[in-house]
Amino acid sequence: MTGLLTLAVAQEPPVAPDRDEARRWAAEELSKSKYAEARPSWLDQAWRDFLDWLNSLGGDGTPGGNGVAVPLIITLAVVLIVVAIILVRPRLNARRKTPPSGVFGNEPVVGASAYRQRAATAARDGNWRAAVVDQFRSLVRSAEERDVLESRAGRTADEAAAHLGGAFGAIRHRLADAASVFDAVLYGDQAAREQDFEALRQLDVEMQGMSPTYAGPAGNGLAVPR
Repeated sequence: MTGLLTLAVAQEPPVAPDRDEARRWAAEELSKSKYAEARPSWLDQAWRDFLDWLNSLGGDGTPGGNGVAVPLIITLAVVLIVVAIILVRPRLNARRKTPPSGVFGNEPVVGASAYRQRAATAARDGNWRAAVVDQFRSLVRSAEERDVLESRAGRTADEAAAHLGGAFGAIRHRLADAASVFDAVLYGDQAAREQDFEALRQLDVEMQGMSPTYAGPAGNGLAVPR
């Protein structure tokens, strides 16, 4: 009897699931851990696709070649990345370090003597950065008070040095160097030194004793018409 039942069950036709049932069975089967572990991640798949594409390129960059183009493509990619870094990074740094508000910054402008006093106090305290900044400001403010320079908000250190160089041609190069130090200390990464402050202080003293000759290029920042 048992043998007859077994034979009957074996002879029954297999169950044919409908479309939804078949989809559910397939989803349940594929959800098992053994399939998930064998399936590559999206990053692995992307990398494999990239390698397959490289391997399909030939020496002339067309599919089906001998693969000589692969190291060439990689080398070119590295070169392009390096060039991009070299070209873009200095521009970004320069943009970050551009003087935002001119020689006097966003603070209320005071007299030249007040800037000199602040610079001297900072120098006594060993704060060479503040000493350099205020000493250069005293130099520019003094020229404005003497009506050598127009009083102008937002004038940069380079502009001030160029205009003053047109009035005091004998110290034109020293004025340009002073502006470079001011920018490097205030907006850049250069550490201020005692000799930087002393050079600016001496330049300020000398310029106070000089009469403008207006022998150099005037630009448009001088108070005295040319």
